Amino acid sequence: MLILKLLGLNKRFLVGGLGRPVVSLLTDFGLKDSYVAEMKAVILSLCPRASLVDITHEVEPFNLRAAAYLLSRAAPWFPRGTVHLAIVDPGVGGGRKPLIVEAEGAVFVGPDNGILLPAARKLGLKRVYEIRSEKLPKRFTEVFHGRDIFAPTAARLACGVKPSSLGVETSEFVEEVIPQAKILEGKIRGEIVYADRFGNLVTNIGRKLLEAFNVKPGSLLKVSFKERKALTVRFLQAYSQAEVGELLTLIGSWGTLEVSANQAKASEKLKVGVGEELWVEKA
Repeated sequence: MLILKLLGLNKRFLVGGLGRPVVSLLTDFGLKDSYVAEMKAVILSLCPRASLVDITHEVEPFNLRAAAYLLSRAAPWFPRGTVHLAIVDPGVGGGRKPLIVEAEGAVFVGPDNGILLPAARKLGLKRVYEIRSEKLPKRFTEVFHGRDIFAPTAARLACGVKPSSLGVETSEFVEEVIPQAKILEGKIRGEIVYADRFGNLVTNIGRKLLEAFNVKPGSLLKVSFKERKALTVRFLQAYSQAEVGELLTLIGSWGTLEVSANQAKASEKLKVGVGEELWVEKA
């Protein structure tokens, strides 16, 4: 342990010696260009033992809420000690800070724009560090911090360097970008935070809010979107319980309300997207 202290390493280094340290990647870069490969190359150059896992690189460009949602959904399933590298960064080259966010059993690396906080709070937020300027590369571009700042930081963390050795603790950072659902005027006011490839509209309305309205399988819900006619749909337990093409609501695999359609895309049927407000009440 004394040797680890002298090297600025932590216990994750010992664990990594028995297996391979895990680094997850989430970006809006897509796979057409070489951006993702360049980041992976940097990580493997600095931490050859690292095992790299792609969460997704298909986040809608600059969509902070979608990035925060996907990261918070995936992170709890990773092994303890995972370093999560998340880059959706419309403010790259500006004044936003580069962060390391330490949570229970995981570390997050990325820009200070709120995408890291929902996942960190889900696991149990411990400390937030601003990456120190003297720990940054001497030369880096102002347009690709993912490769030049965040990837090297993630690699060092994966190979056992402590967050406190790379950053200074801060209490000033951008809070979560996913809004909280609320009960107002006898209705639940929520928001669409993500639309998956099946067209399911994922909301921020949790199970407990629905239980407060005594919503049970088979209940009819009135769902209203801004400037659209209200819908009356069934609340079910599975997509297959609805007729093919029928709109329905259910609790999705992440524990929040979804507006869906059986074997069809609710997003296309309703022409509703991420960021749109909705109101839910019992019909």
